[in-house]
Amino acid sequence: MTAYTKIAAIAAAAAFTTTAVYADGHVDRTGWPESFTVGTASQGGTYFAYGSGWANLVAEELGLSGSGEVTGGPMQNMALVHTGEAQFGMTTMGPAAESLQGTNPIAPGLQMTNACAMFPMYQTPFSVTALSASGISSISDIPDGARIGFGPAGSTSDTYFPRMMEELGVNFERRNGGWSDLGGQLQDGLLDVIAFAAGVPVPAVSQLEVQTDVNIIEFTEEEQATILAAFPVSQFEIAADTYTTLEAPARSVSMWNFAIANCDLPESLVNAVVDVVMSDNERMVNIHRAARSTLPENWDKNGVMKWHPGAAQWFIDNAGADIPADMIHGG
Repeated sequence: MTAYTKIAAIAAAAAFTTTAVYADGHVDRTGWPESFTVGTASQGGTYFAYGSGWANLVAEELGLSGSGEVTGGPMQNMALVHTGEAQFGMTTMGPAAESLQGTNPIAPGLQMTNACAMFPMYQTPFSVTALSASGISSISDIPDGARIGFGPAGSTSDTYFPRMMEELGVNFERRNGGWSDLGGQLQDGLLDVIAFAAGVPVPAVSQLEVQTDVNIIEFTEEEQATILAAFPVSQFEIAADTYTTLEAPARSVSMWNFAIANCDLPESLVNAVVDVVMSDNERMVNIHRAARSTLPENWDKNGVMKWHPGAAQWFIDNAGADIPADMIHGG
């Protein structure tokens, strides 16, 4: 039995009570599992807090046993949900696209088409920071061979930001580490640039601002367009009030995060799960403030994965979603 399976077994043994309308038998519960797991990521990150939160909320509302589980993150979540070892999970659009193409490093050659989109979560912006003393105030200022910190090895940041830099013609020496550690290395002159894909404000960057002068580097319109054409990302602006250093919004890109479901789960179950999460945003924001973007109108941020039929029906009925039939699993 794997560590993950052991954790799942423990979670499945936990009992939840509820007075929710979904537990009173008015919803068709044919084929519903007695318990479920949500693949998240490592403890201490947004994925674990957000995923565990909605897992517990759904469990309570639907009268099921369930919880968020520690995993290796988006790539592993795609594999776990595709195989059905986890009923639900969370992923970013980049790892989702690679998994569908069969280039997920966990199982090269396996097209993970049995993981379906369920609901939009939030955006992960890509942001670049350098010390003001370095004289680097734009991407084109980054010198050849610059030492760039890209975050933890294997993270969404580490997977995509180096490729983006290469696409923009930047030659660099790649460094990895935790957010705070890399921020300290930048301040100590051991790095030239830090390039993070993380929710903003990034605590490490906010801490740097307090201790020294930094440049929050935005993409030019041309650079942004180049990245948008080459990667599964969306336009994004880092708001001026995100950092004290910014005097105006900073042009960037972001990668959307979506909740996913095993495509074979009953439509009524997935529809009910989506309803619990999407019908009360304030409740979700109380779980994690990133959920401010967990809104029905953001259904259109998925251009990569096929929708679970139960989820698609919820967005069609409640958000006026115009989801093409060929983007719905089994359609």
